[in-house]
Amino acid sequence: MNYKALAERLLPGEYPPLESYEEKYPPRNLPKGAEVTRLAPSPTGFIHLGNLFAAIANERIAHQSGGILYLRIEDTDLKRKVDGAVEAVKNALRYFDIKFDEGAEIGGDDTYAPWYQRQRAEIYRAFVKHLVEEGRAYPCFCTEEELSALREEQTAKKEVTGYYGKYAKCRNLSEEEIYRNLDEGKPFVIRLKSLGNPENKRKFRDEIKGDITVPENDQDVVILKSDGIPTYHFAHAIDDHFMRTTLVIRGEEWLASLPIHIELFEALGFERPRYGHNCSLMKQDGESRRKLSKRKDPELSLEFYRKEGYFARAVKVYMLTLLNSNFEEWYRKNPEAPLESFKFSAGKMSKSGTLFDLDKLNDISKDELSKLSAEEMFDFLKTWADEYGTETQKGYFVDREKMLNTLTLCMGIGGKKRRKDFTTASQAMEFIKFFFERTPQEDEYRCDQETRVAVLTSFLKKYDPADDGQTWFAKVKETAAENGFAAEMKEYKTNPENYKGSVADVAEILRIATTGRANTPDLCTIQQILGEKETRARIKAQL
Repeated sequence: MNYKALAERLLPGEYPPLESYEEKYPPRNLPKGAEVTRLAPSPTGFIHLGNLFAAIANERIAHQSGGILYLRIEDTDLKRKVDGAVEAVKNALRYFDIKFDEGAEIGGDDTYAPWYQRQRAEIYRAFVKHLVEEGRAYPCFCTEEELSALREEQTAKKEVTGYYGKYAKCRNLSEEEIYRNLDEGKPFVIRLKSLGNPENKRKFRDEIKGDITVPENDQDVVILKSDGIPTYHFAHAIDDHFMRTTLVIRGEEWLASLPIHIELFEALGFERPRYGHNCSLMKQDGESRRKLSKRKDPELSLEFYRKEGYFARAVKVYMLTLLNSNFEEWYRKNPEAPLESFKFSAGKMSKSGTLFDLDKLNDISKDELSKLSAEEMFDFLKTWADEYGTETQKGYFVDREKMLNTLTLCMGIGGKKRRKDFTTASQAMEFIKFFFERTPQEDEYRCDQETRVAVLTSFLKKYDPADDGQTWFAKVKETAAENGFAAEMKEYKTNPENYKGSVADVAEILRIATTGRANTPDLCTIQQILGEKETRARIKAQL
C-alpha cells in the first residue's frame, strides 16, 4: 500500500516538518532536577476534590524543585464544554492558593502556548499524518451502530471489549476498499495500528505505587476523530512532550489507559514523562468504603467548600495530611511554618484508597481559624459574605468596630485560651448573628413566666452599661438573691432545697433574653457590644 498517498488523501495539504516543532517548543531552561508538572482539566464546569488533590501534589513537586506548574485545558470534547468553565477552574484553584506559573488565562512564558488543545489542532494532525505515512495509523469507517454491536458481541462472549485483533474490521482493508469508502464520502476516524500483545507484560516504575506490571496495548484506539480533532490519549502525548512535562501526577483511574499511553509515546518517538497514579478519595458509607460520588456527595465539588466558606489554608492542610504520610507529624512540630517549607514527596503518597473525613477537616478548620487575628477573621468573613452572603449579612460589616469587638470576644482573643467555635464562614456568620439581628429564640427558659419577668425586671433596674465585668456580675448576684436564687454557687450546692436555683440559672435567663441562646461567650461583654439601647430593648421584649 502507498501509505504516503493515503496520508495525503486523508490529511491533504502541507504541514511543517516535524523537526520544526522541536525547535518551536525547545527543552526548558531549568535547573537540574526541576520538575515540570501540569493540571489539565476538561472545561466541564465541575472541578472537584480530586482535581485539588492532584493540583496540590503537582504544585508542591514543581515549585520545591525550582520547576514549573502550568494549566492546560483539554477541550477536545466539545459536547462536554461549558461556558465559563475555565474561569471557574481558575477561581476555584486561586481560592486554594494554587499558583500556576503559566497556562490558559494565566500569562507567564508563552513559549509553549497555546494552552487550549483545540488551538493546537495543526500539530496533532501533522503527527497523525506522519503515523499514516509510516503505516502506524489507518482510517476506520465503522459506524456507531457497528461499534455498539461489536461491544455487545464481546460482552456476550465475555471477552475484552474494544477495537483490536479480529474485531478491528478496518485494520486490514485493502487499498481499493479504503479509497472506495473515501470516494463514497463515508465519515472516518483515524486509529493507531497497535503492535502490542496483552500476553506480554512489562515492568513500569510508577512514582507513587512503585514497580508495577502492565500488559502491552493491543487496542487500535482512535487518535483523530471525524471532526479532525484528536482524542485525549493522542493529544496529551503530543502536549506533554512539547510542553516539556517531566512528571504527571494523575488519578489511578488512568492506570487502565497506561498501556495505550506507553505505546503512543513509543510510536511518536518521544521520551515519556514519568507518571504517578494517586489513590482515589474514599468515603466511609456504613460498614464499607466507596469512592466519593458527584451524585451522592456534595463535598466532592470544590464549589461546596467556597459556598460553605471553608478557610482555604485549612482545606490545604487537610489535603496534605492525606497526600503525604509524614505531613501531619511535621505540621504538629511546625504549626506556624509556611506550608511551602514542608518537603513533599510523591513516594510518600498513599498507594491505596484514602479515606476523606469531613469531620476531621472541620476540626482542622476550627484550629486554623482560631489562629487568626480579629482583623484577619474580619477580612475572611467579609470576602465570603461579599460573594455568598445575604444582603443582611453584608450589613454586619458596616460597623467595623462592632464586628471586630464581636470577633475578639467570640474567638477568645486576649483570653487565657483561644475559643474554637468557628468552622466555616457560613457557620461563623450564623454564630454571630444575634449581635446584629434579633433572632428567633433558640433555647427555652427553664423557669416559669412569673420568675422570668421578676428576674428580668430586677436586673433592668440595676443595669448600667458603664459597669465593668466584676460590677456587672455583682448585680447579677443581687438579682439572684432578690428572687429566691442562691447568689453563691457554694451556698446552692450545700442547700439546694432552699433556693429556686443558683446564680448560674439567673445568668441563663438573662442570656436567653439577650441572645436567644443558653450558651454564649461572656454575657457582660455581649451587652457592652450591643449597647444599652439594644440590650434594654431585647430584655423588655421578653417581659
